[in-house]
Amino acid sequence: MKKLPMLIAGTVLLTAAVFAAGSRLAGRKVLVVYYSATGTTKGVAEKIAAYTGAALFSLEPAKPYTSADLDWTNPQSRVCREHDNPKGRRVELVSTKVPDFSSYDVVFIGAPTWWGDASWVVDEFVKNTNFAGKKVVPFSTSMSSGFGNIGKNLEKMAGTGTWLSGRRFGGSTTDAEVREWIDRLF
Repeated sequence: MKKLPMLIAGTVLLTAAVFAAGSRLAGRKVLVVYYSATGTTKGVAEKIAAYTGAALFSLEPAKPYTSADLDWTNPQSRVCREHDNPKGRRVELVSTKVPDFSSYDVVFIGAPTWWGDASWVVDEFVKNTNFAGKKVVPFSTSMSSGFGNIGKNLEKMAGTGTWLSGRRFGGSTTDAEVREWIDRLF
């Protein structure tokens, strides 16, 4: 019988630790907007949403990228051609309109890292969204590239919002890594 109170107390402490960010974000409505080419960014976006109670909004290109399109080692691939021609980087999206966007207080924006910057798939959303009065938190995913100027570049592109420190995550990102980062921010 003595084990039951210890088990209950341990469960309460673990639950309190897991939802620590939730208490710091209490009363704030959180959104995670992301583009994921291979599923890595989606995985991190889902971890952020699970920890913060955020809604998810996936940016989908009207013409989806295929594996061949994403082959950065082939100079004729779509991403290489777009990279080499900045005018060709305007990617039409299925939608950039988040339902009830004005109600969100905190917006995480995630994308894979392409040539040291956020995938240009997120550009149209960032350029055409008013982030005034919102805290905006960029994140990227890459197996090797660092975060670099991704946050600064997106902030400059947006022109509005209060931008917080972003971070790059790798392919094997853990829940704990995501929680620690969010806890430092909030």
